[in-house]
Amino acid sequence: MSDEASIQFSEREALLFHSEGRPGKIEIIASKPMATQRDLALAYSPGVAVPVQAIADDPSTAYDYTAKGNLVAVISNGTAILGMGNLGALASKPVMEGKAVLFKRFADVDSIDIELKTEDVNRFIDAVELMEPTFGGINLEDIKAPECFIIEQTLRERMNIPVFHDDQHGTAIICAAGLINACLLTGRRLDEVKIVVNGAGAAAIACTELMKAMGVRHNNVIMCDRTGVIYQGREDVNQWQSAHAAVTDRRSLTEALDGADMFLGLSAAGALKPEMVKDMAPSPIIFAMANPEPEIRPELAKAARPDAIVATGRSDYPNQVNNVICFPFIFRGALDVRATGINDAMKIAAANAIAELARQRVPEEVAMAYGVQHSFGPEYIIPSPFDPRLMELVPTAVAKAAMDSGVATKPIINMDSYRQTLRARLNPTTSVLSLAYEGARARPKRVLFAEGEEEVVLRAAISFKEGGYGTPVLVGRDDVYDRLKALGVANPQEYEVHNSRHSPLVPKMVDFVYGRLQRRGYLRRDVERMINQDRNVFGAALLQLGEADVMITGITRTWAESMRQVKRVIDPEAGRTPFGIHVLVGQSHTVFIADTTVNERPTGEQLADFAEQTAQVARRMGHEPRVAMLSYSTFGNPKGAWVDNIRDAVSVLDGRNVGFEYEGEMPPDVALNPKQLANYPFARLSGPANVLIMPGLQSAHIAAKLLRELGGESVIGPMLIGMEKPVQIAPMTSTASELVTLAVLAAGGIAR
Repeated sequence: MSDEASIQFSEREALLFHSEGRPGKIEIIASKPMATQRDLALAYSPGVAVPVQAIADDPSTAYDYTAKGNLVAVISNGTAILGMGNLGALASKPVMEGKAVLFKRFADVDSIDIELKTEDVNRFIDAVELMEPTFGGINLEDIKAPECFIIEQTLRERMNIPVFHDDQHGTAIICAAGLINACLLTGRRLDEVKIVVNGAGAAAIACTELMKAMGVRHNNVIMCDRTGVIYQGREDVNQWQSAHAAVTDRRSLTEALDGADMFLGLSAAGALKPEMVKDMAPSPIIFAMANPEPEIRPELAKAARPDAIVATGRSDYPNQVNNVICFPFIFRGALDVRATGINDAMKIAAANAIAELARQRVPEEVAMAYGVQHSFGPEYIIPSPFDPRLMELVPTAVAKAAMDSGVATKPIINMDSYRQTLRARLNPTTSVLSLAYEGARARPKRVLFAEGEEEVVLRAAISFKEGGYGTPVLVGRDDVYDRLKALGVANPQEYEVHNSRHSPLVPKMVDFVYGRLQRRGYLRRDVERMINQDRNVFGAALLQLGEADVMITGITRTWAESMRQVKRVIDPEAGRTPFGIHVLVGQSHTVFIADTTVNERPTGEQLADFAEQTAQVARRMGHEPRVAMLSYSTFGNPKGAWVDNIRDAVSVLDGRNVGFEYEGEMPPDVALNPKQLANYPFARLSGPANVLIMPGLQSAHIAAKLLRELGGESVIGPMLIGMEKPVQIAPMTSTASELVTLAVLAAGGIAR
């Protein structure tokens, strides 16, 4: 089920997201260096002839010498796109690219989207079958029923790699996991539970088949379609539906639900009425998964039956049935053991692992994100999609099931080592950032966008509001509402706009700021002019008066100028020196660099402070800090006149008894390259540093900007740390998404 159901965007924002920078959502990068003639000779001719011959001699070595073993094709013909219908192969491409992104984001599986321009089942099957040498697995997507049944079954028979139709089996696995836990909470057994399935499409049939494979009795399931109950003897059903025809005299959904334990909805909005819910068995289980609007809203179901356990496909309600909890991880496990297929044993193993995860204590990062301490119960039977433990538990269970059921061609000998490998595949920052967004929804804040006349800022404010992250507070002139309307906002007046020319708060602002600046050479009329004309001063004064919780600026001024303006109104937090952090986020690593924005020649004491505070930020983003105090000198070689502050910082940290690893002075290669670090066995770092404390602003600022422009990594920041009020100054080139990320990190207390 989609995790986007409750999040609304303007059409313009959605189009800009897909078109800005490199069009689309995926790219292909080289995994080997291609810098020299020798590299090219090894990668192509003549060096490539060696693995070619090796694969010809032993086809299984293709997994060793090519990307096949970590490559999944996401394939569709566009005949059932989301809930939009048959819009054709080309129109399905954004969806398939999105699926490919989710494979990479959640399970480090490389994926390529393929859209086939045919509705002919045989041509589709032939096309996919012919691509078996290329891929390690096939994920079918958005193919209408009943063709999807024929396609999947035939491909599973013909191909010797995993074939998985996510619309069917991904949904089924998450439903099964939720059912396991719902039965546990309500004291039911799977072989006793009575289920009514409303909907008779691909997903409904797959859910029914998997539940029966797990122990639900055939005679305890009644399937309904638009006409009513699918019963034995009914003629207007296909062979896949007739396989689940019930022996019953009930003919309508209302009759079927009388005394039922569970409603499983994969149908249409509003199909389940409150009065039907009242007729169900005690502690009814209701999975209403129609999107974007469920068969019944949870609040209506709860009003009718307070003892109900309710799940939906939406992210704004508890117990979201979200396929991303399943499909990346089931492929991860299948690929890692080179499975020849994905069978019921692997699906059941995935469902049990997901169900078990929901019963475990929720990790702190998940709890922080949602603002509440989730625990197993009626409101938490399905784990969060952003629970980092999914990557470890689900692939392990799937891989073991593949080995036990005989479809694994490369069994895993050491499961503990495999779990370690899985943990190392993903960068915890990506999960923490996702969790921060979820946390923003749970604890919405008022975020002031000081440059509310700029299009990129307005798009960020729209995304912030419609994403449910909080309330945007805009600073701008009279035309802000017109600009919002031009961006597709139906009711611009819903947005709070503060205009310095006629704000009733101006006198109070002037009093406050003049009180700060009157002994710094400013006249009252100077302050009045600043409040009226300078959006950063005006915005910072609004923040000081409590009109917002966080302030975002930077698009229209240089970082240094914005900082000067903000500091006229907002002081550093008592006992702290403000500084900036750039965060480099790679697929499997994150590096924090400080101070990159504020202090030109920090003292040893200040550098020690930066190290401690950056270490705290690193921990809030899911990392155990290893701090390197950087210099051109490696432990005194060569000697220099400008390394004293670095040495002093190490001495200060020695005296503070801090709870993290640190070392210095050292250059970046020693800090980041284990082979270089090994030359210094006395060094106190147990691995590559992930927090880099720079000796001065020149080197720090230059390094951060170079990495942003040339490094090929995702860069967050700079994040401003140490001000008495949460203020973030974004780069002038920031996109709307980057502004929203900064706002969420600041509002959530990660950047503080």
